[in-house]
Amino acid sequence: MLDATTRSGGTATASPRAATGTTPVPAAPTGISARATRILLSPWSRLSLLVLLLASAASAVLLFQPQKLLVHGWPPHVGGAAAVLAYAVAYGLCTVAFVPRPLLNLAAGALFGSTLGLGSALAGTVLGAGIAFCLGRILGQEALRPLLRGKWLKAADGQLSRHGFRSMLAARLFPGVPFAAANYCAAVSRMGLLPFLLATALGSVPNTAAYVVAGARAATPTSPAFLIALACIALPGLAGAVLAWRKRNRLRPR
Repeated sequence: MLDATTRSGGTATASPRAATGTTPVPAAPTGISARATRILLSPWSRLSLLVLLLASAASAVLLFQPQKLLVHGWPPHVGGAAAVLAYAVAYGLCTVAFVPRPLLNLAAGALFGSTLGLGSALAGTVLGAGIAFCLGRILGQEALRPLLRGKWLKAADGQLSRHGFRSMLAARLFPGVPFAAANYCAAVSRMGLLPFLLATALGSVPNTAAYVVAGARAATPTSPAFLIALACIALPGLAGAVLAWRKRNRLRPR
């Protein structure tokens, strides 16, 4: 009987398993399927998927033109709380597809009034920001972080990573920072999701409220509420333009 040794011509030869005393470790899978899996899960493949998803979403917006809600109104068979919730979901998806938030805020006010419109718009804002953040974090962060080599890029990344909540709160309050750009910059940084969502919810209230009230009172453009809303829209934008002009020397390359 041969188990650990074999005998041939009176000579005992130890088997490899008995000699080492260990079980052989199976080799890593190789071949076309393994290479294809590595390619599909690579950072640049995921980034390409993100770009494709965003391009498809933008194309869908151009095709369906959700801005028609401002003219035709909400579908008549959808009303009450269901309409507010549906609009919040549609709002969030539209922001991911780069539909301008001012347009969506005006529509929310025109469709639901000041109170419900503001609630729906804020819920959609947080939802859209969260979707964009998760997409950017899962599909884009690993590929884009090695590209943060410039002085400004490193400074912005460090600020968001170390002081995420207050930095994002300032970005939401400042009217000159694009909504989508802030979402994906935060996603590429090491900022946490919860501080990002809280800062988005709080920082978006003033600007969102101004547009929603303007949309709700658009039928009476001489009313005090409409005029105050216009002032709240115009003054922060003017202040941001003046600040950018005064700081223009710092923005010039040296």
